[in-house]
Amino acid sequence: MKTIITFILVFSVIVIIHEFGHYFFAKRAGILVREFAIGMGPKIWGHQGKDGTTFTLRALPIGGYVRMAGNGEDEVELTPGMPVGLVLNDEGKVKQINTSSKVQLPTAFPFELAEFDLEDELFVSGYQNGDESHQMRYEVLHDATIIESDGVEVRIAPRDVQFQSAKLWQRMLTNFAGPMNNFLLAIVLFIVITFLQGGVAITNTNKIGAISDNSPAQMAQLKEGDAIESVDGKQISSWEDLTAAITSSKNKVLHFTVKRGNETFTTEVTPKKENVEGQEVVRIGVQVPMDTSVTAKLTGGVKQAVNSSVQLLRALGNLIAKPDINKLGGPVAMFQMSSEAAKQGPLTVMLLMAVISMNLGVMNLLPIPALDGGKIVLNIIEGLRGKPLSQEKEGILTLIGFGFLLLLMVLVTWNDIQRWFF
Repeated sequence: MKTIITFILVFSVIVIIHEFGHYFFAKRAGILVREFAIGMGPKIWGHQGKDGTTFTLRALPIGGYVRMAGNGEDEVELTPGMPVGLVLNDEGKVKQINTSSKVQLPTAFPFELAEFDLEDELFVSGYQNGDESHQMRYEVLHDATIIESDGVEVRIAPRDVQFQSAKLWQRMLTNFAGPMNNFLLAIVLFIVITFLQGGVAITNTNKIGAISDNSPAQMAQLKEGDAIESVDGKQISSWEDLTAAITSSKNKVLHFTVKRGNETFTTEVTPKKENVEGQEVVRIGVQVPMDTSVTAKLTGGVKQAVNSSVQLLRALGNLIAKPDINKLGGPVAMFQMSSEAAKQGPLTVMLLMAVISMNLGVMNLLPIPALDGGKIVLNIIEGLRGKPLSQEKEGILTLIGFGFLLLLMVLVTWNDIQRWFF
């Protein structure tokens, strides 16, 4: 159960932060966000905010999504001949259209749609109360709402609040905002982790940090801040040199040359073998020195985030040069990592969340239709051409991209199952 909760928490936080980026910048661009959903599946709860966005909580507590008006992913199904319920305001204009059998509005009257335009002319016409002898026409308010078949009430989407009505740079920023939020989340998490760890490790020095109680280093009279100048005659200039010398010792007696202040002396240290997660390691009980300043913690967190992104880009380059599905991990691999992280504690869970958030941000910027990166490429093409691609061509490209991603997900998931369970 702990593993499942960890997996859901990690995945959902990352996705919701991603979607909030799209929502925030869409609103600033004047684009109507019809729904901001937390979770997937059937609606449990919904509330429409003053900005026209309906916030919903859905049954499956995994991830979430936003529905931006007019971006090709937000369609409200109305068809000629459909029975609906209309609610009028005091001026006789439509303020609500109910298409759901789950919701009963006491002030609504039955209406059979014949014609409608909820984007430009804003009207509905049809037959009222089953009277087909006379076709009625009603104006629809700009901010009218539609109750969809599942009971979710959302705003209609007139042309001026649709995605394509925003300026090109606003649409590009809205597309980029999701991955950007993932990068910001990763940076914040890496900074928090650095603070919780107490600082940033200083590895380009031969000085040692804290000494463990009853350790070989303590028995050899070593103290925090001592500079290890050599081990068995080999010069030590970094933490890497020191750990290499200790690891290769095979727990034999080592002769340390140590500088403490203005004094230089030698001492003998006998490393101790320990079993860590099934592996035998050699230690003397010293820790890497830490820079505990606030500036170091802030910059250290940012550096970790940058290093994470650089490593991912290198891995992607390697994957493109030498394609191998075994280098990829899907939901099963993520579940397995969440399981291991849950065993090791909150700090490891935060680290996993930071890495996955950075990965999601980078992967979403790949120029594949259906991903944010593919949408940005289409925005760039529009800027170069001076006009967007037709909806038909854009839809075909998006469908191809979605099909590719779906196929890749199936292959990766099956590979994960084979790898982890068989």
